[in-house]
Amino acid sequence: MKQITKNLKTAIMALSLVVLTTIAFAGNKDVKKVDTVVFKVEMDCMGCAGKIEKNLPYEKGVKNFKVDFKNQKVSITYKADKTNKDNLKKAIEKLKFKVEEIKG
Repeated sequence: MKQITKNLKTAIMALSLVVLTTIAFAGNKDVKKVDTVVFKVEMDCMGCAGKIEKNLPYEKGVKNFKVDFKNQKVSITYKADKTNKDNLKKAIEKLKFKVEEIKG
């Protein structure tokens, strides 16, 4: 009986330690800032849009994006601590497209 009580106390202590550690780290969780930028991109064909769609996911910090060929726009949601608007603009320009940020 003493062994069972001892094992139970040890298990409760271990579980308490896990719960307290989880609560402590959950409170200190860094909030990652996410921003969105919209660029006007001169695309001549659907192949151009496909080229952007193929390469953009490999850019550091890109979380999501949408290429709108009809309206000549590329909307990018990115992690602000990993990249910025200028880096994303340069990444598209590197693919040989004219790029201009749409303010708004």
